[in-house]
Amino acid sequence: MMEDFNSETDSDYTSYWRDWFISSRGNEYFCEIDEEYLTDRFNLTGLNTEVPYYQYALDLVTDVFDLDADDELREQIEKAARHLYGLVHARYIVTTRGLAKMLDKYKKCDFGKCPRVICEGHPLLPMGQHDIPNTSTVRLYCAKCEDIYNPKSSRHGSIDGAYFGSSFHSMMFQVYPALLPEKSIRRYEPRIFGFRVHAPAALARWQDQYREETRARLRDAGMETRFAEDSEGEEDEEDEEEIQTSSARKEKVAGDAASGRMDLGN
Repeated sequence: MMEDFNSETDSDYTSYWRDWFISSRGNEYFCEIDEEYLTDRFNLTGLNTEVPYYQYALDLVTDVFDLDADDELREQIEKAARHLYGLVHARYIVTTRGLAKMLDKYKKCDFGKCPRVICEGHPLLPMGQHDIPNTSTVRLYCAKCEDIYNPKSSRHGSIDGAYFGSSFHSMMFQVYPALLPEKSIRRYEPRIFGFRVHAPAALARWQDQYREETRARLRDAGMETRFAEDSEGEEDEEDEEEIQTSSARKEKVAGDAASGRMDLGN
């Protein structure tokens, strides 16, 4: 917001906007975009239709803002400038210069460390799951376990994921393949009093759980199906019913025969 600036004049407000934006709490994931990149209109193609007050916002970001406007309008321009900077940032960080700047922040663990214990504090990279603004917030990618996580801080958790894009983290490891860590082959093993849980029992529990989840998914999709175990169970029940019916028939025939002999005797 404009009130966050500790400046006395409008010239201070415009001259140090990018410095203020990068140093503000909650913007630690962003790197500073070179002025040459911002002033090249080719790099801004299509953004004029996505950002309100586009020209004023661009003037503010490039430190040439000079407009005598009321506080409400300046607040709207400030909001548009932050949005514009984020969209340009997604394009800048996949360039050679942008990747180098983000690499420095990655090596210093400015984006945090993986919360998975077995990853042993491997550094994370910010990423977006979508390239369209206002679709999802930023996530953090771990190259060791190849999973994504939510930022710990709520200030970072509210950043739009489109400001980093869905290709940045993959591009980083394509350009710097030496950064790719060895995949961990360790896995947590459940134990009871120091002894590993019996493997076949654990496998059977997993199979039962997976079967129930599969049934639920098929049921939600409107599909009714039976597993082999269900068919075997039904066949066993049918065989048992057939045996019981056959026994009942034999008992009935024997009873009728005995009744006929008694009638003849009379």
